[in-house]
Amino acid sequence: MTTAPELTAEPTALPTALVKPLFERGVAGGAPPVAVFAPATGHKIGDLPQSSVADIERAFAVARHAQRDWAKVAVKQRAEIVRRFHDIVLAEQDTILDIVQTETGKSRPHAFDEIADVALNARYYATVAPKLLADRKPRGVLPVLTSVEVHNRPKGVVAVISPWNYPLALAVSDALPALIAGNAVIARPDNQTALTALWAIDAAERAGLPRGLWQAVLGRGREIGGEVIARADYVDYTGSSATGRTIAQQAGERLIGYSLELGGKNPLLVLADADVSKAAKLAVRACFSSAGQLCESMERIYVDASVYDQFVAEFVGNVKNMSLGGELDYSRDMGSLTFQRQLDTVSAHVDDAVAKGARVLAGGRARPDLGPYFYEPTVLADVAPGMTVYREETFGPVVSVYKVDSDDAAVEAANDTAYGLNASVWSRDVNRGKEIAARINAGSVNVNEGFSAAWGSVDAPSGGLGISGQGRRHGPEGLLKYIDTQTIAVQRVLPIAPLPGMSEQMWAKTMTLVFGVMKTLRQK
Repeated sequence: MTTAPELTAEPTALPTALVKPLFERGVAGGAPPVAVFAPATGHKIGDLPQSSVADIERAFAVARHAQRDWAKVAVKQRAEIVRRFHDIVLAEQDTILDIVQTETGKSRPHAFDEIADVALNARYYATVAPKLLADRKPRGVLPVLTSVEVHNRPKGVVAVISPWNYPLALAVSDALPALIAGNAVIARPDNQTALTALWAIDAAERAGLPRGLWQAVLGRGREIGGEVIARADYVDYTGSSATGRTIAQQAGERLIGYSLELGGKNPLLVLADADVSKAAKLAVRACFSSAGQLCESMERIYVDASVYDQFVAEFVGNVKNMSLGGELDYSRDMGSLTFQRQLDTVSAHVDDAVAKGARVLAGGRARPDLGPYFYEPTVLADVAPGMTVYREETFGPVVSVYKVDSDDAAVEAANDTAYGLNASVWSRDVNRGKEIAARINAGSVNVNEGFSAAWGSVDAPSGGLGISGQGRRHGPEGLLKYIDTQTIAVQRVLPIAPLPGMSEQMWAKTMTLVFGVMKTLRQK
């Protein structure tokens, strides 16, 4: 495999002048701090404050006080703050890209995907929120006599529990619509990537967001996650399906709403009429963005037998030409895994598959010469049931390729999973591609793209089926989930009841006549 040479110099460290203020920016540290290390180098970033239960209680109290005033602010004014935040993110992208890369180990091109995601969501919700959140006047039960108004009311304090793999996109792009809707947000980012969330909160306050409205509490999920959920009015979580089940149970006990984006074992289908070279090139990004640590990334590729050999040859060649490294610039195609546990999982999945008969077509080994958690982008063939990688989500730079004899066989194989997050279909015939896409059990399906087309189309909802989640982010749904509606109905002149001297039977006959007339007139 062709790989980058060993790093001759440590990637640029984050300056203390940047790290120290963020670590100390109002995060109460009643619990002992934890050390955080850069995955690409293993060097220490700093000591991260940890929140106690008392800290969490205070954060929610401050948030509730701030939210009451924030809810009175006009939606257009809230949106303008988000627009200014959008501009800050783009203007200061070099700083936040350094932070994201240092905390996650990912390459800069993949870190920029997070900048793009936040910019898209900020602009979208700042634009559509005033209309989506405006009061409505639907038709009343009796036209003219009944007037109805529907008011949107914020949930209160929303908990955004975000993971380490996309620390900017997933911490921010869920918080923004919650804030525009009039809520406060308590963020619980992963310890590993807390600096990214803290930078975003600081940037939002510089854009004009009232202090205390968006706060972070820090700590391991198993230690403080339940405390956060116990105080929240709505929970937004991105992470594993196993943890998602626990959060759903906790939210259900309190009868509060929740939105969950969970895991995936996503399929990519290369049909017989696909542009094979294009598919083989772009499948690299679909499979190995953020070293495969992406819920939307492809872990299974099903290729029609007629183009299998060509696709595999070109795809494997492209994978072997990827460069690995941890520099804080755009020079590398793929970065590091983020944790030892991710490296252990990837190694275990590949080793188990090889021991049971799978072939390694590219990669298949760790690269400690580059950094503690680097693993080569890996392509496996002859993967079969009974191998761990066949069904379980790897969440790393590993993809398996399979030969199929027909579109039906490809669809059947793609749907042979409990997951249902994302999928990809490749065909020169767009209508055919869309027909196949509609048969796949996934919340989003990209035709002639891996994940960016659906994910980046923020006017459309995004989320999973099956054990890949509940609820949606993006689109109107991604904003309206953060509100409750209140209906106020006013009855004029005549009551909705029998008039004086009218029997209940006559009332029923009169209303039956009215209903028939309204149907004839096609009234709602």
